[in-house]
Amino acid sequence: MVTRRRLLACAALSPVLLRTHAWGADAWPQRQVRIVVPFAAGGNTDGIARVIGQNLSTSLGAPFVIENKPGADGAIAAEAVKVATADGYTLFMAALPQIAIFPAMTKVSYDPVKDFAPISNVGSNPFALVVHPSFPAANLQELVAYVRAKPGEITFASGGTGSLGHLSMVLFAKRAGLEMTHVPYKGGGPAIADVIAGHVPIYFANLSEALPQVKGGTLRAMAVSSDARTRQLPDVPTVAESGYPGFHTVTWNGLMAPAATPKPIVNLLSEAVAKAVKDAAVTDKLLGYGVEPVGDDPEHFAATIATDIATWGEAIKLAGVTLQ
Repeated sequence: MVTRRRLLACAALSPVLLRTHAWGADAWPQRQVRIVVPFAAGGNTDGIARVIGQNLSTSLGAPFVIENKPGADGAIAAEAVKVATADGYTLFMAALPQIAIFPAMTKVSYDPVKDFAPISNVGSNPFALVVHPSFPAANLQELVAYVRAKPGEITFASGGTGSLGHLSMVLFAKRAGLEMTHVPYKGGGPAIADVIAGHVPIYFANLSEALPQVKGGTLRAMAVSSDARTRQLPDVPTVAESGYPGFHTVTWNGLMAPAATPKPIVNLLSEAVAKAVKDAAVTDKLLGYGVEPVGDDPEHFAATIATDIATWGEAIKLAGVTLQ
């Protein structure tokens, strides 16, 4: 029998033990926890997962290992987590596209809301509207005036039809009353390379890919899509403050679990992530990726997901991307 005195003693020794005894299970985690990443090693999502995984290994006393499962725009990883045992030992380092974009564009075998338990939004990335240095506009207002005077003539690049950069530009063009021509590429790398080369003048880039180019002078940033200016580019205004109040598009990476994962485990992980993103070493690494640390609770993360499903669903309709 677990007495109150024993629980209080456990609390003094270990918050983890207190939580797990209180809901009648063995202490968690007792063995290796895997974080499934929907992309290959080396990208932002993989880097974020490794930074957080290393911190959680230390704080929770069990190894958190990264398992990369790329393919099908992240659907393979999502499906693997969906069918995993809901015991806290399989987690998903989800990116926004698997949750709010691809299920609205194509048929997937998972429900982004019903099949996963949100744990914590680890960090978010805004987008930066960047142009070639020769583009004849000094700010967003001038860019809008220039493009508006040449309906359909000005092109913009994206990492592919239905990518977040494409859809962000669609939402902005709708808001600003612009007619532009979309030039899709097979990924952000070739898209930004052609903007740097001057073949396409405008690109709504993920902040992480735009940062080194803006700082190096090969691209100019007109605005960022977050609610507030970023710490990495403090002199670049937001789209909202540049004449389009309420405009907001960001992407994120967050930890999720199979839907039936016990709530105490979900809460324990959420609290551990919240502490992790306040650690100076973790914060510095995330900011280096162009990521703003968040570390919110499951309820706030769920609310973010609900908002994003509506926002990006609208963008997909405006872009005319049909369900496959």
